[in-house]
Amino acid sequence: MGFTPSSSVATVAQTLLSQVDDVADEMLRRIVDKIDVYADQTFVDEADHRRSLVENIVHILTRVSGESSDRLQVAEDLGRRRAEQGAPLPEILRAYRIGFTLLWERLLEAARAAGPQAVDALLDSATDIWILADDYSSTVTESYRAAMSEKLLAADRRRSGILSALLDGVPDDASAWEIAKLLELPYEGEFLVLVAETTELDVDPLPGLPGRLGALSIGSAWRSRPDSEIGVVSLPRNVDAGRVMSLVEGVASARVGFSPKFFRLDGTARALRLAQVALDSLPAGRRGARQLADEPQTDLLVRDLDTTRRFVRRVLGDLLRLPDDERTTLLNTAEVWVSVQGSAAAASRRLYCHENTVRHRLHRLEDYMEASLDDPRAVGDLTTALQAIRTFPQLGERVDG
Repeated sequence: MGFTPSSSVATVAQTLLSQVDDVADEMLRRIVDKIDVYADQTFVDEADHRRSLVENIVHILTRVSGESSDRLQVAEDLGRRRAEQGAPLPEILRAYRIGFTLLWERLLEAARAAGPQAVDALLDSATDIWILADDYSSTVTESYRAAMSEKLLAADRRRSGILSALLDGVPDDASAWEIAKLLELPYEGEFLVLVAETTELDVDPLPGLPGRLGALSIGSAWRSRPDSEIGVVSLPRNVDAGRVMSLVEGVASARVGFSPKFFRLDGTARALRLAQVALDSLPAGRRGARQLADEPQTDLLVRDLDTTRRFVRRVLGDLLRLPDDERTTLLNTAEVWVSVQGSAAAASRRLYCHENTVRHRLHRLEDYMEASLDDPRAVGDLTTALQAIRTFPQLGERVDG
């Protein structure tokens, strides 16, 4: 904004310019008296504060005198510097209002000292001067927000880069401790890793989730990939994993995989692998969530899917060529029988069928496996094959040919 002041207003402004140190001192006292963050020098020390006041007073009065043609660079620089210092914007704008009010009072005093003509001229220019004040405040606000956005973006990039070290696997405990500190997460506790599928590049797969977690005092760190969003979540003592998973499922737009709970951040890389496997095991193109169980053979099974598939087919043989109902019945029976430590009687009670029916199904299973379930090695193979199917449900689907 620019305006051409009358000679009387220009003279008043130039008079006040000669008193800039006195005006700055009074302005500093008023601001410090009314705004705690300036009184405490929490973000801005007194020397920096006073220097900024002098710069702004000189710049504004020079513009009011009609001599300045530059734009609002002083206000822009101040907004950026205060953002970098972390000062709160509402308090910055409050200080501006206090400062402009004082400046107007001192202009009015100088005009009265110059006579009625100067007072009338100043009042005629009042609207232009207060528009200038509003321009300053708007420029400070825009500059502050732009700088703060850059600052937050840089912090997010740094945080994401730090998290990458955890997700890739840190070399030692000391590194994991340091990373935990930088991420503001505990090194030990209860954690989950989640992987949320991204179906569109410009659509957040978990809208608003970090804020919701934060509202529950649940710490988290995030990394974006083109195909997914990865989160490491720290579970407080009063929040169980099920609550977090329900919250995630409630906002997720596509598939989400969860790791088993783990208890030290140096286990993050392994947890990521398991969460990714959990996601990949879900049907494509549909919303859904799954947590992988942390069982003894899990790491072996997830290391190489093709090898695991060959193992399952070798153990179960032609059972996998049976029609869906028949195949599912035999697999369910085997799952229950293993879970009750090989008791046909206990299995029959779980399956709501006769004990002889269970035995008949187990004999059929032995035929397809070409092995006896009296042999501990065959039972071990069956148990591992069933776990592989729990981990990768597609491995239990019918094999054609």
